[in-house]
Amino acid sequence: MTEREPFRVQIKVRQYELDSLGHVNHAVYHQYAEVARTSLAEAAGATKGGLEEARLATVMLESHISFRRELRYGEVVDVTCETKFGEGKTFRMDSNIYKADGTLSAELTCTLGLMDLDRRKLVAEPRKRFEEAGVDLSIFGG
Repeated sequence: MTEREPFRVQIKVRQYELDSLGHVNHAVYHQYAEVARTSLAEAAGATKGGLEEARLATVMLESHISFRRELRYGEVVDVTCETKFGEGKTFRMDSNIYKADGTLSAELTCTLGLMDLDRRKLVAEPRKRFEEAGVDLSIFGG
């Protein structure tokens, strides 16, 4: 059995994302991961349709980053995103940021939940709720 390749997007480092040291500002790494998460959600059909009709939306609960190698202006990076469902009301979305030569630049782990927008509470079994809403979980990778 072969392991599935995670969802990925490419992003080019822009000049205004740099800090005074000339490399990408720490907060921008989180933005890159957010681009991957929202692109994955859109590709899987999670941004319209069933979730919207069910009045459900993902919510960020926690984020952790480990910086490995700096990014500089003009570099093109691949940002991956993969979902891991478990028990309970939360799930993880992990992202890795790779330089063009394959060097790992950063690892991000985010804990998310699926929120009932009317009750303002997390719902149980988010994987099941995504499936019921017609989200393509094969793209999520979990």
